[in-house]
Amino acid sequence: MIQGINHITLSVTNITRSFDFYRNIIGLKPLCRWHQGAYFLAGETWFCLNQEMEKKHIREDYTHFAFDVKEEDFNNLSQRIIDSGAHIFKSNKSEGASLYFCDPDGHKLELHVGSWQTRLASKRNSVGSWEQVEFFIDE
Repeated sequence: MIQGINHITLSVTNITRSFDFYRNIIGLKPLCRWHQGAYFLAGETWFCLNQEMEKKHIREDYTHFAFDVKEEDFNNLSQRIIDSGAHIFKSNKSEGASLYFCDPDGHKLELHVGSWQTRLASKRNSVGSWEQVEFFIDE
């Protein structure tokens, strides 16, 4: 049975640039670094960077992953990301504070304040595209 996410690995084109972004801009805790990669902790999640050849394309869809952020840290971290020149790819239109941005290689990321519980609670009270949602839990 799946117990959770073991780790996340992103392919990057410049390990030095990406290491700096994830350590100094995002604030992940570095575990180790070598000439073609790095390991970090994102909370308790193992987060990996692996330097590879240049990307052939950048996805235009909504595929992304989100970092969990405390409400009291959201504004300062968001401003640091914006000040770094990161591309903001979407505005937030859902529950909880969110910032949608890209890393230096175009990976789509999000800072998010909230949980799946707060998201479902907001969706239970929403209209529009969520009118015909089938919920599998009672909360």
